[in-house]
Amino acid sequence: MAEVTIALRVAETAGGTVDSVVALRGVRKSFNVGTPIETEVLRGIDLTLRKGEFCAVMGPSGSGKSTLLNIVGLLDRPTAGRLSVCGEETTALDERALTRLRGHNIGFVFQYHHLLTAFTALENVMMPMLGAAGFPNDAMRQRAAGLIDSVGLAPWRDNLAGNMSGGQQQRVAVARALAMNPALLLADEPTGNLDTKSADGVFELLRRFNREHGTSVLFVTHNAALAERCDKTIRVVDGELTG
Repeated sequence: MAEVTIALRVAETAGGTVDSVVALRGVRKSFNVGTPIETEVLRGIDLTLRKGEFCAVMGPSGSGKSTLLNIVGLLDRPTAGRLSVCGEETTALDERALTRLRGHNIGFVFQYHHLLTAFTALENVMMPMLGAAGFPNDAMRQRAAGLIDSVGLAPWRDNLAGNMSGGQQQRVAVARALAMNPALLLADEPTGNLDTKSADGVFELLRRFNREHGTSVLFVTHNAALAERCDKTIRVVDGELTG
């Protein structure tokens, strides 16, 4: 019992709960701080995402959704407040530590797939692993091939990304985001540029990995029908959370 109590206290000290993957407490974000055009984009965000949760993030354009994802993804720092990712308080971490935490625990899928079009689908999926290890090996190739197969693109494994359709490219982007088996997946409008059928396919991919591997997902979308299929939905309005 003592060990459980200690563990609980450690997790609470980090700003989250025992099973939280992301915990934000009073997070604020301002740009152009100290200038006449200082703008506060996030205004005291409190949010907990637990292991295995699939959470939709909705809100009008310019409300702060992408800023929120950038902070959770350790691509930007909050102006004030506390952020814990995978149980680690991030406020005092230096850039090297943030990069390491991000690289091993967070996967990203963006509205624009950002694939390297001169490389094959297999090579694109290997990129995060190459960044971590510095050189390719057979284990990387096998994992990348397995992920490509799992998103239904086995016949296109060696195709150049630039020769694939938009839906196929986004499937490769999902596979790439999962290369490091992250605890957290951040998806910023990943279906925004796709037709209805392709969008549904990409969403189902994310949902399947969420259920099979317990990957927590923050899914920014304007699509209310997809949001209804998530575990919960939060709305960002004028830099504050509702719902």
